[in-house]
Amino acid sequence: MEDKRLYTNFDYESALSVQGGVKQPEQVNNTYLERMKARRQQELTPNQLVDGILHGDRTLLSRAITLVESSLPAHHRAAQEVIEQCLPYSGKSVRLGITGVPGAGKSTLIEALGKYLTGHNHRVAVLAIDPSSQRSRGSILGDKTRMEELSVDPNAFIRPSPSAGSLGGVARKTREIITLCEAAGFDVVIVETVGVGQSETAAHSMVDFFLLLQLANTGDELQGIKRGIMEMADMIAINKCELDPIRADLAATQFRNALHLFPMPESGWTVEVMRCSAYTKEGVKELWDKVMEYVTFTKSNGYFYHKRQEQNLRILKETIENGLLDRFYGQPGMEQRIEEASKRILDNAISPYAAADQLLEL
Repeated sequence: MEDKRLYTNFDYESALSVQGGVKQPEQVNNTYLERMKARRQQELTPNQLVDGILHGDRTLLSRAITLVESSLPAHHRAAQEVIEQCLPYSGKSVRLGITGVPGAGKSTLIEALGKYLTGHNHRVAVLAIDPSSQRSRGSILGDKTRMEELSVDPNAFIRPSPSAGSLGGVARKTREIITLCEAAGFDVVIVETVGVGQSETAAHSMVDFFLLLQLANTGDELQGIKRGIMEMADMIAINKCELDPIRADLAATQFRNALHLFPMPESGWTVEVMRCSAYTKEGVKELWDKVMEYVTFTKSNGYFYHKRQEQNLRILKETIENGLLDRFYGQPGMEQRIEEASKRILDNAISPYAAADQLLEL
């Protein structure tokens, strides 16, 4: 029989104890954190921001964009002052909008095109719109990770922004951000949207050239006609053609046939369909050549400037609508009134339409 007395003097804790080691340093220097915190808290005047933007300071450009995207009333007034001062220095870039179904290769194509442009003495600003969650209201903002080479290019600037519920997959402040980027000296501004949809007109209303990325094996030409986005495209590119060149050629032919059913665009430009590969860089140079051909063509017939004037008028209308919406919800006690109206609607005491009319009359 085992003698239990053998274990009475055994020190169980000593076998599990760990001797204290050398204290590890902090992962991040606290002095650095305090310095960065103080720098963020330092308020810059609109004049300081504008001066930094005009001198190509990327840090101040980023801070100005953050100011524009802020929803605080005080920041809104300062942002408008910055935009007003930058406005005379804007309007000299080529604004390119790129859209397409998720997975069409928008980010990869933008990096390939951006590297081509920076290699030819262009300065490129990429405004990547990232979809916001309807539940958490958050966004990943990870487009820089997809553009590893372009993100470290000294002649490129990438700014991801949350869509924040804006229609068309375009951030509400994108037009103002374009003005800031142009004032900073970027001569090519690329706007990447979330994806294709009927509300994609918002992206079309702020760029000069609208490129629609498509993939092969996405259906016949009837599927293309159903998408109203084709009516706004200035060019259609079949991306990832290296995967199946034969099907890419077939898809290009089908889209060309579909385009014949649309009326001639107001610009007088004949919409073309080409195939490209962001992975192998096939067709990237030809794509940019077509963009410049379009710009030259529309400037010669006056449509380029006419379109920009129409865009400014559209901005006026949208700004009025957004201002009315903000003022409505900003009325004192409005949140409580909406809650009371919601309870009456749930109790079937009033219809939603009548409740809305009552709130508007207030």
